[in-house]
Amino acid sequence: MTFTLLRQWLLTPATHYRLFHNFARQDFFAQFTASIGGFLWLFLTPIVHIIIYSFVFSYIFQVRAPEEFGETRFVIFMMIGYLPWFAFSEAMGKSTGLLLEKAPLITKVMFPVQILPVVGTLVPYITHGIGFILLLVYLALQGLFSPGWLLLPVVFLFQFLFTMGIVAVLSALCVFLRDLQQLVSLAVTIWFFLTPIIYPISMVQDEAIRDLFLLNPMHSFINLYREIILLGDFSMVHFEIIIPVSLLTYFAGGWLFMRIKHAFGDVL
Repeated sequence: MTFTLLRQWLLTPATHYRLFHNFARQDFFAQFTASIGGFLWLFLTPIVHIIIYSFVFSYIFQVRAPEEFGETRFVIFMMIGYLPWFAFSEAMGKSTGLLLEKAPLITKVMFPVQILPVVGTLVPYITHGIGFILLLVYLALQGLFSPGWLLLPVVFLFQFLFTMGIVAVLSALCVFLRDLQQLVSLAVTIWFFLTPIIYPISMVQDEAIRDLFLLNPMHSFINLYREIILLGDFSMVHFEIIIPVSLLTYFAGGWLFMRIKHAFGDVL
């Protein structure tokens, strides 16, 4: 039974491709419906956040990129970590309402509800992946491109799987525990400041505490992006962390979702 549930979870986008495509298309363009700025908000929101954080940490607190990254400007150092995080945090933030918002559809229509967490993860990653690609184009024009960049899609894929597993768990549990909506919002904020995005890990003086950051998978993802892009190299320690954690989270989250999805209609 477990194998059957995992197989259904894994093959959902392919098995129900047309429905999956329609949901993803609808959710993506819904972000810009009746919006004067339209696609412009796709770039304005992260840019404004980056300007604010850069001003506070780079100008006021005089934070600099670690020495091993050479003369890299802090704003570039921060953006490389911030844009992938933004995709992760938005998917997390929306996860708690994925099934609740579709309650009328779930209770009245028979359809593979497991499509919802997949779409709920994919759309933020497409949205903010565009901004990340534009940043890479800019950095490539500055002469930073290296063959190591070919690993970036691999890292991004594992981050996507890691996020999808968490989104599956949160969206499923929120059907039964509505208070999770407030808890997740708070947890994402705490997680953000516990991940070296707006500050370099070198600012943590205590080596024992610095080692504890390895328990945070997002730290490994962010560090890999920076090492690959800015140094043309990467740490195997972080790579060895993200692979098992991502796959375990993806399959465990999918199994839990598939295991309890039959009860959604009764509760909603």
